[in-house]
Amino acid sequence: MARRPLLTHAPLPAAALALVLAVTACGAGGGDDGGGDISATDTLTVWIMEGTNPDATGFFEEANEAFTEEHGVDVEVEFVPWADAQDKITTSMAGDTMPDVVELGTTFVPDFSDAGALHDVAPSIDDLSAYNEEMLEMGRIDDAVYSVPWYAAVRSMVYRTDVFEEHGAEEPENWEEMRRTALDLAEAEEDMIAFPVPGDAQYSVMPWIWGGGAEIAVEQDDGTWVSEIDSDGAREGLQFFTGLALEDDLSTTGAVNWNEIDVMESFSDGDTIMALLGNANPKAIVENNPDLEGNIGVFPIPGQEEGYTDSFAGGSNLSVFEDTGNEAAGVAYVEHLTSPEWSVRWADETGFFPGGVDELQEYVESEDPTVQPFAVQLDEAGRATPATPEWGQVESENIIVGMQQDILNGNATVDEATESAADDIERILNGG
Repeated sequence: MARRPLLTHAPLPAAALALVLAVTACGAGGGDDGGGDISATDTLTVWIMEGTNPDATGFFEEANEAFTEEHGVDVEVEFVPWADAQDKITTSMAGDTMPDVVELGTTFVPDFSDAGALHDVAPSIDDLSAYNEEMLEMGRIDDAVYSVPWYAAVRSMVYRTDVFEEHGAEEPENWEEMRRTALDLAEAEEDMIAFPVPGDAQYSVMPWIWGGGAEIAVEQDDGTWVSEIDSDGAREGLQFFTGLALEDDLSTTGAVNWNEIDVMESFSDGDTIMALLGNANPKAIVENNPDLEGNIGVFPIPGQEEGYTDSFAGGSNLSVFEDTGNEAAGVAYVEHLTSPEWSVRWADETGFFPGGVDELQEYVESEDPTVQPFAVQLDEAGRATPATPEWGQVESENIIVGMQQDILNGNATVDEATESAADDIERILNGG
């Protein structure tokens, strides 16, 4: 049975970024109105990622037809697997064979923006405040903007409503209630995983750091970065999350090597009761297992005591490459896909959320129980990773994943693992 994985974006490796910087250094860093006017472009080439979305062929046929009718420019879309994206984009930049427009995961954007390969769209787009601010900031350097939000994703708690109802469980409102609920359901459903704690899923770890009142890293007034991942609050949050596996036995031994796709597949296979998953997952889960339709519920990650715990808010931005000669048409296409009409259609078809502020509010007010809680999470408790080009190296070196797996494997205590991770994060972000 074919499965739709959830949204995960690997960072650009440091070696690949060095190659990009070397290639683009001579003429990079757009900011002019290069590319002439739209009429100078006959055909626009666009790279869209696949592997996290339902089949997008029909959507782009209609969206491109509308763009061609309005602007007289043909559009050729190539679908690129996320797993191949960083290599393909880097190779195209080295060989000067870039597309005109590219979809970039938000964690890709600071790397490529800093490399100078992207066109500054700020002079061409009238109202940048219409876009999700945190996603927009990922592509901003000083006054230049090298990408704009297309669609957003966030992680919340997804659960089996039928299992909850059978055993009289209710949606928890704080961490301890969530733990007690999982313990009760684990006892009632011995053959199911009450709450998988994945080891290879850094975005599943971050909420518990933030939920403990800590930041992953904070830029100081002098430009240096200090990590709070070894603070008391972060350690308390990580102790809670890893303790669900190590102390409460609510996970499964194999989950130490699971990524978010593995978690989703376990839920889709009917093996998991409650899990931290992305907003596109309920739709994908039902596609994979139609028997679960109507049996999936969602609630925002509860706060430690009350309210909500912040969750990583990622997604995809759209960027225009510099020096292709088609920048004007590329910007027009970006505005086309991110317009209310087409961004909402894309969101409805995929299960993601529009990158526009006003458009998101429609989903916050939705009556769909698998949509509205995610929208509330994104709107009220969404958080981005530190907006610095060096963050990609933190991800490529698997600092947070390594910390999590060391704890789960018993190779380090929470205090030891967080101290090491904080040292590594500060080393990387401060250019060491």
